[in-house]
Amino acid sequence: MKDAFQTLTLQNVEVRRGDKRLLGPLNFNLSTTGITAILGHNGAGKSLFLHVCHGQFPTSNGVIKWNGLAVSDTRKCRSLLFQNTPLMRRSVAANVEFPLIALGIPKAERALRVTEALRIARLSQNPSAPAASLSGGEKQRMALARALVTRPQVVLLDEPSASLDPASTKELEASVRAVAKSGVKVLIATHDLMQARRLADDVLVFGEGNLLAQEDAATFFSKTHTGAIADFLEGRL
Repeated sequence: MKDAFQTLTLQNVEVRRGDKRLLGPLNFNLSTTGITAILGHNGAGKSLFLHVCHGQFPTSNGVIKWNGLAVSDTRKCRSLLFQNTPLMRRSVAANVEFPLIALGIPKAERALRVTEALRIARLSQNPSAPAASLSGGEKQRMALARALVTRPQVVLLDEPSASLDPASTKELEASVRAVAKSGVKVLIATHDLMQARRLADDVLVFGEGNLLAQEDAATFFSKTHTGAIADFLEGRL
């Protein structure tokens, strides 16, 4: 891939299990910068979409390309953050550094990258603290720092604040904005409409595995919707 995210392309992408279609068929391009919110009710296909695009879940049909290249050729250009990321019994800095050790990055370079990632994640104050001593929100921001330390072009966030209180969610959202400001493309799956309003530059809306809407956030949230989108927005799904 080139030095920055340019385009995610899906062509006839489907995921099936037996006779059941879980996702698709999907045909669209995503070429916006900033933060894309992926919306939809529980079971709409948000998380599955992220995992498929990251190459962690096989497709039944179709082609996915990042900047014109196959998913399998671009894994190192992306990071995926789960709702709950397992942590090691080490310091905050050591947790964040671990992917770089696995990649064989020299020690001096590792230190620079860890400092940078912790700054963006708003965890610079005590990198030597045990990871186990962090609050739930801090642990999630540490996981975000670990996702950033490899300097990906794209970060995929799978409902990262689902189990956080409002104050922790606010801190995480500030970190997500900082990630986008640094030039990294962010795709965040969320069922929290207020969070999407606060963060999103554009939105993808899923329902029953289908893409129902693709629009800039200001336009999407300012107009009247009908059908399945209205049902989701008004809490009927």
